[in-house]
This record gives sequence, C-alpha cells and structure tokens, in this order.
Amino acid sequence: MKNPIKLAVFDMAGTTIKDQSNVAEAFVSAFASHGYSQVSLQEANEKMGYPKPLAIREMLQAHTEEVTDEEVKKIHDSFVKEMIRFYRESPDIAPMDDALEVFESLQQMGIKVGLDTGFSRDIADVILERIGWVNHPLIDITVCSDEVKKGRPHPDMILKMMAALGIGSPLEVIKVGDTEVDIHEGLNSGCLMSVAVTTGAYTEAELKPHQPTHIVHRLLDILPLVAKEIGEPVQ
Repeated sequence: MKNPIKLAVFDMAGTTIKDQSNVAEAFVSAFASHGYSQVSLQEANEKMGYPKPLAIREMLQAHTEEVTDEEVKKIHDSFVKEMIRFYRESPDIAPMDDALEVFESLQQMGIKVGLDTGFSRDIADVILERIGWVNHPLIDITVCSDEVKKGRPHPDMILKMMAALGIGSPLEVIKVGDTEVDIHEGLNSGCLMSVAVTTGAYTEAELKPHQPTHIVHRLLDILPLVAKEIGEPVQ
C-alpha cells in the first residue's frame, strides 16, 4: 500500500516567490562593499539555496586564503540589510502566479504546505509580511536555515517540519525547489519526491544531473504528479 502524502515542502525565492536574480545581486553587492568586487553574479547564482553564511564562506574561500568568522559575519550582515531593504521597498516582490492555487489544491487533497528557505528568519519574515503570507491559511509551517543546526542540503529543516506536524515518514513528504541544494535536501531527507522547478536560478539541463525525481516548468505541473501518486483527481 502506498504511503499517503501528508506534507509538501516548498522553497521560497525562485520557487514560490518571484526572483529575477535579486538574491544573487544582493550577494555581489555585499561582497563588493567589503572589497571583493571580483565576485561575479555567476558565482552567486551557483550558491543559491544554501544557508547564506555557508555560501559566503565558500565564496570567500575562492578569493582569499584566510577566511575568518568575522569577515563572514560582516558580509552576511551587509547581505541581510540589502535583502531586507529590497524586500521592503521593491515593487517587484510577488508570489509566483500559481503558488496559492497549488497550495489550495494540495490542501484540498489533505496535504499540508510548508515553506523552507536558505534565508534567515529576519529576511523570511519581511518577505512573508510583504506578500501577505504571514499566518496565511494555506501555509501550515515555515522553517528557516538559522532555526536548525544544518541548512540545505542537509535534511534538518524538513525533519523539523515533520516533527512539528507529527509526520512519521519522509515517504509522506515531497520537496519542491529551484536549486541543486533543494533537490539534495529532498533526496537526503528520503522524501517520496524531490521535484525541481525551472522557475528560478537553474535550467532543466543544469538541474537534471542532480537527479531530481521530477523536473517541472511551473508549480501547477506538480498537481498531476501528486494526484497520480495518491490516486485522486486534480482538484
């Protein structure tokens, strides 16, 4: 007998929140403000989805022999300030067009919806407030990378959600995200599905080598996959 799907975990920026390289640009700006103007947008894009302090440390290691905790913190603090300013002020902040429709359809199938992110809670809360998703009835739980011991690609954020919602098996969970670390987070968690979506930082060709269980081009394409798995028509 198949396990029912009880939880769908979605990434935020690039998956359920529109992102036009805004996060990567904030990375580049934060590095430049501390004398690392050689850090490129491509380098930043390659670190999308990772916990931000870890991403900063790894990017620094490519440009300097000595990386200190203090330097990582300084750059991270600048990044956080830039992201909070952007998400508070930019007119371009919006959910993906089909995000709420997908959340509602999943809930009608009896599946809870969670959001996880490589952002720290201070940034995530600004995003959620700006788009009206704070305490939203279609979102059951949110977890941020600074609320667990290890962020992506480790399973800690998904395990935290499972514990909070009383879900016993990762085979009752699916993960959806737009980066390689989203894919590996789902795979490392043992999720029934680890679905890659091409709405964010990576193309299908770039995502495929990381072996997601499925690749889709919009969030709505997830619904028939789920419906088929649980033997129900799409709502």
